[in-house]
Amino acid sequence: MKTENTALMQTTPDSSLLRSLESVSFPTLGHFMEDGFADHRLRAMVPNVKVIGRAVTLKLLSPDAIPVNRALSQLKPGDVLVIDMSGNHTHAPVGAVTAYAALDAGARGVIVDGVVTDLIELRSTGLPVFARGTSLLTTKKRDTMSSLFNEPVMCGGVAVRPGDIVLADDNGVLFAEAPTLAAVLDLALASDRAEPAILARLKAKAPLHEVLQCAMS
Repeated sequence: MKTENTALMQTTPDSSLLRSLESVSFPTLGHFMEDGFADHRLRAMVPNVKVIGRAVTLKLLSPDAIPVNRALSQLKPGDVLVIDMSGNHTHAPVGAVTAYAALDAGARGVIVDGVVTDLIELRSTGLPVFARGTSLLTTKKRDTMSSLFNEPVMCGGVAVRPGDIVLADDNGVLFAEAPTLAAVLDLALASDRAEPAILARLKAKAPLHEVLQCAMS
């Protein structure tokens, strides 16, 4: 069954798109898109990372740890766990154990609209984790049965649906549907290809107005 699931995931329509996104600079997408960009306070806790994956969502209405564990057990390779803390920016749902569990499941990363803990340990895992900050206060080992799994959530002010594509690096986080990204990908890649020549001309002290005119054309 695991083999069948993996094969199915590899033949989904946006698989080639995900591979193509590995070559694009995420800030370049910001030249051609306006929506889907998370609040700038959602930052990389583990630096020098690049995340490309599909969203698996969890909404916590109470600071419960058990729903997080349950969500971790359902992750598949290539998933990105997106946790909506319902405005709770005091209780950390993710720490060292959570990160290692996500890593073992093959997750590409974890995005928390809130805080996380065990910062040094998180960095040692190498798993990309994004959050608003850190806290010593954590979720509790309980389940008030109020959580929602794989339902639409809000993260960093953006509506995120299960299966949305998650892009994140040290500059920020972007959530988008595959068709939206596909529509601008070629433009973004072309812009990336043109940038080295523009930078080279600037470093060579070429007339600024000429370089900028070419950059805008």
